[in-house]
Amino acid sequence: MADGSRVSVAVLDVDSGETVSYGDGVFVTASVVKLDLLAAVLLRAQDAGRELGRAERSCAAAMIVRSDNDAASALWDDLGRAAGLDAADARLGLTETEGGDGPLWGLTRTTAVDRLVLLRQVFGADSVLGAASRAYARDLMGRVVPEQAWGVPSLADAGTGWGVKNGWLPRDATGLWVVNSVGRVTAGGRAYLVAALSDGNATKERGVARLEEAVRTAVAAAEGPGPRAAGAGRPPRPGH
Repeated sequence: MADGSRVSVAVLDVDSGETVSYGDGVFVTASVVKLDLLAAVLLRAQDAGRELGRAERSCAAAMIVRSDNDAASALWDDLGRAAGLDAADARLGLTETEGGDGPLWGLTRTTAVDRLVLLRQVFGADSVLGAASRAYARDLMGRVVPEQAWGVPSLADAGTGWGVKNGWLPRDATGLWVVNSVGRVTAGGRAYLVAALSDGNATKERGVARLEEAVRTAVAAAEGPGPRAAGAGRPPRPGH
């Protein structure tokens, strides 16, 4: 874009299987990597034939519902940081995601296409995550606090549910913002998985507005010709 910001979006029409994407490149995840962390913790529990422990559940809920950074750091360390994340992401089919250095999970790098792969693992039936694990992740994504229900949920038909994990981060070197949103939404009567990544935004608010515009454009392209219109208004409550 003229101001130097970048946006990359990938959309999957759940019913038709059609995928639309535009913009490419690798982006810093900020807090959208918390969905990877959740999936990694769930995979570890599955491997051990157990449910999540009390501490794991507490961290997972805080990390997704409130985007709590301390909870994410605790799970990041417990998983073995980047090595643990990368191993889990490989099992999930992600090929373009690399964990951040040391304690910096928010500087994990990824692509919109890889985010869509992860969303398919969470919301699709063909997944290495078991049914109970997928249901748990969906439930948390559907209970994100209202002040973080921007991005993908902005497309939702009135009265329908959604699931989302957002990320936002000002870069120290530039002061410019990373603003990302990934999740599932029903728009124009159709279900979509949506991954949108951006950086180089002057403010968080400008990044959110730009991201939501890009998502609307991508979903409209996925809809194709016809009377349906995405973005009929934000729903009164979350769901999945």
